[in-house]
Amino acid sequence: MTEPFSAIDRVRMARALHLASRPLNGCDPNPRVGCVIDRGGEVVGEGWHKRAGEAHAEVAALAAAAGNARGATAYVTLEPCCHQGRTGPCSEALIAAGIARVVFAVGDPDPKVDGGGAAALSAAGIAVESGLLEQPAREINRGFFHRHKHHRPFVTSKIASSLDGRTALSDGTSKWITGDAARDDVQRLRARSSAILTGIETVLADDPSLTVRLTDKSGWQMPLRVIADSQLRTPATAKMLTLPGQTLVLTGCNDEVRTRHLAEAGAEVIRVATGSEGRIDLVAALKLLGDRGVNELMVEAGATLNGALYRQSLIDELVVYQAPVLLGTTARSLLDIGAINSMDQRAQLQLQSLRRVGNDWRLRLRPRNL
Repeated sequence: MTEPFSAIDRVRMARALHLASRPLNGCDPNPRVGCVIDRGGEVVGEGWHKRAGEAHAEVAALAAAAGNARGATAYVTLEPCCHQGRTGPCSEALIAAGIARVVFAVGDPDPKVDGGGAAALSAAGIAVESGLLEQPAREINRGFFHRHKHHRPFVTSKIASSLDGRTALSDGTSKWITGDAARDDVQRLRARSSAILTGIETVLADDPSLTVRLTDKSGWQMPLRVIADSQLRTPATAKMLTLPGQTLVLTGCNDEVRTRHLAEAGAEVIRVATGSEGRIDLVAALKLLGDRGVNELMVEAGATLNGALYRQSLIDELVVYQAPVLLGTTARSLLDIGAINSMDQRAQLQLQSLRRVGNDWRLRLRPRNL
């Protein structure tokens, strides 16, 4: 069977993927998209979607081409859109510029597009091809695809652990298990995330900031901070309420006085359903975040919340920073997933990557059932 794509096609799409990966969470709720325009073997324009509400990748690349796009090939990491949003349809811009061929990596799952962009281009006489480097294109926008398919964000749980699988001493002390390099690496994870979820016990014990501390301010915006707080115990003096960015408190409590105090302190309080034990209904909470356009959710919480998410198959990826230290048998565990009575019941994970970060190891793992 003849290979449908040439070597130059692969080179150009690889460049488009590189461009698409530049912004971290700044495009939310939109996808990350890159575009390269090639005319006669020469790149005449390239661009990427930098921030929601600004020019899409195709429009930015056409502007860079400055009139040299007629008869060219556009390489785009996602099917060009065909609907009017805060910006105009990219399919119309490509048609108006005289593009002769469009190669895109993967179709857009948004119902407002979902094949419509490719159809509009084809109807205008443009040669359209798809599927080139599809898997890496999906991975760049894993949250966007996941939200459209499952109506909730892609959930990544970040955990710092000792070599014996412990996350804190018995009294809750956890600073610092890992070293500076690992903690710096976490900042990049935060910057990629649309939102960061923690539990009320972590708020009360650690008073975390959950901010991004990167010197490079390009390509990201401060993630939404989310607290799962069924009884509305978040103090109005919590540190994160005084910091840049938004804080959302999800609760099952209807205490109007505490709600008002938190609102006056800068938090948004939303009531969500609770389960039989009075805890936040996590499925409902994640659907609410998905409805708000949250593509990727990072969890920084203790064993209880992480365990509850895991037991309900709501964790899509675990990122474990493992330090070469031992904390002993009385220290707190990695995840509270309940008792396992046989090896057949063991929770199985797939190792996606393993990398040394300073003196620690970073493991990326995904549940085998995903």
